Amino acid sequence: MNILEKLSAIQIELKAPKNQFNKFGGYNYRNCEDILEAVKPLCAKNKATLILSDTIKNIGDRFYIMATATLFDNEKADSNVSSVAFAREEESKKGMDGSQVTGSASSYARKYALNGLFNIDDTKDADSYQGSDLISSKTKEKTENKPAAEKNRTPLQTEIAELSKEAAKIIGSTVKEAYTSALTNLKIKGETEEEQTKIRDYLKGIIENAKIENV
Repeated sequence: MNILEKLSAIQIELKAPKNQFNKFGGYNYRNCEDILEAVKPLCAKNKATLILSDTIKNIGDRFYIMATATLFDNEKADSNVSSVAFAREEESKKGMDGSQVTGSASSYARKYALNGLFNIDDTKDADSYQGSDLISSKTKEKTENKPAAEKNRTPLQTEIAELSKEAAKIIGSTVKEAYTSALTNLKIKGETEEEQTKIRDYLKGIIENAKIENV
């Protein structure tokens, strides 16, 4: 088998269950270690080696960890296939020193690099829901046209839409389900700016907790 055939064989057989539980968000998830534990025997079986590496990238005034997951063919050393993913370092994180912040971003980026390489989908159908699904019903009633709906968004609603996409990947749900879970847990409708601020902070909490748990 060539490297792509070996990768395909691993993708088909790989099972990486969500064995971790986030008490803050009330959801199950898988971390980088779970994926590695599941994939190592399959790499050995298919005579391949997986290597993870990180590179720090400075983009604008922020630092990003670029994680690369590379699968090498043990029978042909120069044959390999890779996937990359990025995670932004927080400027500071309560209870964490600089090395822990970097380590958290590294684990987070590595997880999604592995997801990309082995076709592990942490969302059920995230892209099938447009951003207008995340806007309050009053705003949505103004138009069924997605570009127009986006034009009517406030900066806060746009931020919520992006956070919902990221939270959905962590929870393993659709974007709409991630947003709805915030409404349910907060017991609000999300129609006022105050309520939308609570939704934003709730989604940020899910994302930050996931990063900590991946350390």
